[in-house]
Amino acid sequence: MKILFVGDIVGRAGRRILADQLHRLVDRHYVDLVVANGENAAAGYGLTVSVMKELLKSGVDVLTSGNHIWDKREIFDTLEREERLLRPANYPGTPPGRGLGVYVTAGGVPVAVINLEGRVFMKNLDCPFRVADALLVEARSQAEIVLVDFHAEATSEKQAMGHYLAGRVSAVVGTHTHVQTADERILQGYTGYLTDAGMTGSQDSIIGNQKEAALDRFLTQMPVRLEVSKKDPVLCGALFAIDEQSGCCTAVERIQESLC
Repeated sequence: MKILFVGDIVGRAGRRILADQLHRLVDRHYVDLVVANGENAAAGYGLTVSVMKELLKSGVDVLTSGNHIWDKREIFDTLEREERLLRPANYPGTPPGRGLGVYVTAGGVPVAVINLEGRVFMKNLDCPFRVADALLVEARSQAEIVLVDFHAEATSEKQAMGHYLAGRVSAVVGTHTHVQTADERILQGYTGYLTDAGMTGSQDSIIGNQKEAALDRFLTQMPVRLEVSKKDPVLCGALFAIDEQSGCCTAVERIQESLC
């Protein structure tokens, strides 16, 4: 089976190219399940209910997220109700929502999706490695195929998670940095891996934001309001081929698509 993972959708540009290209990608690659990180889809920061519905209507089956999922408070109640929307599982206490979901494809194959957040250069959350251990017990009781979105800043932490879960999950894909890496591979134990899926948004930008404002912030070190760029969008992601019986990943392919 094929799972398409779409990298961080940023603002209107990201939503535009997703709507334009996703169905073509699904048809071309015979995709069975589409997972996308949507935490920046609403004007670059957070997710609203209307934007969530737009992404699901575009053909996304499961939405993962990260640290910006909390930017729009209106989504909090939806996190509790909408099973297709995940938040990082390793936030302490009892925040709204869930970090693990099991989804059945049109072909009747269950797929578990786990959402975790890193701690290096980010918030001091519960240990994502230990939380992964606990969630895997539940996930593997329901599905042979397990995909993990690890939303983290540091490349080292993402690689560590890949090797930590190697042989225990079908695929580990990183999000958050908005820059697609070129290290797609199959780790020991047939776990597909990519350090960062990249960004689905404007290429004419600095990680999705208008260049001028971002440059001004770097040059002056003064607080500058960043605006999401709308030019020249690209869809970035990863395509994983996975054996339905064993849950082993047999191929990984980076995806980059521009507007037609």
